[in-house]
Amino acid sequence: MANPLVDIFRVKELRDRILFTIGILVIYRLGTILPVPGINIAALKLHFAALGTSGALGIEDFLDFFAGGAFKNFSIFMLSIMPYISMSIIMQLLTIVFPKLKKIQEEEGGKKRINRWTRYGTVVVSLIQSYTVTVYANNIPDALAIGRLPFALLAMLSITTGTMFLMWLGDQITRRGIGNGISMIIFAGIVARIPGALWTLVAQIQQRTLNPVFVLLVLALWVVVIGLVIMEQQGQRKIPVHYAKRVIGRRMYGAQNTYLPFKVNPSGVIPVIFASSILLFPVQIAQNLGARIEWLSRFAAWLRPNGLAYDIAYALLIIFFAYFYTQVTLNPVEISKHIRENGGSIPGIRSEKMEEYLSRILYRIILPGSLFLAFIAIIPSLVQSLFSFPQAVAYLMGGTSLLILVGVDLDTMSQIEGYLRMHHHDGIVKRGKIRARNL
Repeated sequence: MANPLVDIFRVKELRDRILFTIGILVIYRLGTILPVPGINIAALKLHFAALGTSGALGIEDFLDFFAGGAFKNFSIFMLSIMPYISMSIIMQLLTIVFPKLKKIQEEEGGKKRINRWTRYGTVVVSLIQSYTVTVYANNIPDALAIGRLPFALLAMLSITTGTMFLMWLGDQITRRGIGNGISMIIFAGIVARIPGALWTLVAQIQQRTLNPVFVLLVLALWVVVIGLVIMEQQGQRKIPVHYAKRVIGRRMYGAQNTYLPFKVNPSGVIPVIFASSILLFPVQIAQNLGARIEWLSRFAAWLRPNGLAYDIAYALLIIFFAYFYTQVTLNPVEISKHIRENGGSIPGIRSEKMEEYLSRILYRIILPGSLFLAFIAIIPSLVQSLFSFPQAVAYLMGGTSLLILVGVDLDTMSQIEGYLRMHHHDGIVKRGKIRARNL
């Protein structure tokens, strides 16, 4: 019986792509420990160690977790890929608000122009966020090894360049590696925090600050939640479509019955990533500039991560982006037009009512899917408040981290599965394919 893990490395194309992806991720991880010029690492460690003893979750911990430890290292990758995601959201919103931009996007070569403008905008967002980081560093005692102005210029240049380099690394993974490059970089940053989080959990159990019974209960709930996330990511609503006989050229094609696979969660983990990025941008600026501006300081305290206001805003943004992104990627009008142009129809639905029917089905699917995403996203706050879990462990147990880990893993497995089946191998799961659940 063939071993699927062995088969992965027997296929040269797949083996090369996996090794290339691993190599890129190693470069990324090395970059997370490379500090910006002019920063005093010893002073940084003392500062963050003092913050850690307070027990309150700050924006620094939140940013550091999803940057894979790069933020507290003041690394050139300390902003991770978030500026690019923020700018992508802004551009997608602008294409909806301004019809001229949408028209440009639909033209030949329009998507390349939009992508180019998105990259230019990413530079602007990176410069703004990197400037706020320099202001934050100025408020840390003995953190600067050089003058303020030289440090600000060097840090802004280094951090912005690091973000743009991460974008390039992500593009290389997408083109020459396995999986989506941007998602893989975020995935690697989260995975890098797992050993430290587990070590913290074990240490607190040994110190008897955590009840082992509560730990086992939370771990059991975590396994259940992972199963539910997988079911939700794989679940589908199949809409039957019938295509009549038609003539193409000199050939006649017979009638065909197929279906539209509408996923229960059509947008995947995108709403969670978008919501996190949108919230982190103003919170980071308010936190870093709050020492100089009083109302920004109050705003940062009000919208602090793990707070009630933050959780409510987070959940609402997830629901909004679930509807928004699904509308962008699965437009019922365009789907109906494509079906009609190819001589198709939905049984029991009149042709002119097809858009209305598909829209109704999509909205019914998106609502429970988005509510489920929002619930998973606020699990860390519940776990930490109910069981007094360490912050790092709580954020591995749910929220953005869990959804990204499961979503990226399923997507990568699907791609590997496709390559194996293309080269006549059985695949990595039973019967050679990852089956979607029909809901």
